[in-house]
Amino acid sequence: MQLDQAISDGQRKVGTGFLIAAPRPDGAPRVVLVTARHVLDVMPGNEARIGWRTAEADGAWKFTPENLTIRDADGAPLWTAHPERDVAVMEITAPPAFAQAAIPAGWLADAEAFDRWRMGPGDELLALGYPHGLSANRAGFPILRLGRISSWPLTPIRHFPIFLLDFVVAQGNSGGPVFWTPAARRVPGAPVPDHPFIAGVLVQEVQSGGQGIDLGVVAHADYVRETIALLDQSTATPETQSNAAQ
Repeated sequence: MQLDQAISDGQRKVGTGFLIAAPRPDGAPRVVLVTARHVLDVMPGNEARIGWRTAEADGAWKFTPENLTIRDADGAPLWTAHPERDVAVMEITAPPAFAQAAIPAGWLADAEAFDRWRMGPGDELLALGYPHGLSANRAGFPILRLGRISSWPLTPIRHFPIFLLDFVVAQGNSGGPVFWTPAARRVPGAPVPDHPFIAGVLVQEVQSGGQGIDLGVVAHADYVRETIALLDQSTATPETQSNAAQ
């Protein structure tokens, strides 16, 4: 969904985010917003806006954004950031329809996923975002784009934490999910994953001489897993932390 914040002179900062159903360590349901860390960093105010969409009885959809508090009263971030990658997560309260539709945490690619499914250059992945703050329609749905993996090697991710995707990237795409579904083409004979999966988060456009060259930089989804684990640590109760230490 779209994340934005109005700034001076009628301008606004815009990025993309997506929801993950990531239960708390005790099993309680939880919805986590995932985006690129810099999307939130560049929003100076305490309140951003998140673009929900509501289905109408006649089949229409309505754009129904709400305020989202991203900093406390002292200006401290409420999100949890990965210490090395441009990834941030934040627990939020989502409307029931969005909470039910949140992507299962198990669909985040782990460190072995690319090897397990023999992902490589030429394989297609899809990306959702709001380039230049534009949406697909007045209801606020994101714009879907398709690209091919354009870098090698992809693993081990501790040495290759990002990969390149061949598609047109614009400001506003940052933070969006890069994912695989059966609609994306693979190298003939490659194993087929059991379910769709999130391959990573779009974090940057590759530029040369100040010009974009139609390549996106994607942070591997395993870093989303790691950031959610950091969120778990930060929200653990003292009793839980004590038990974990034992």
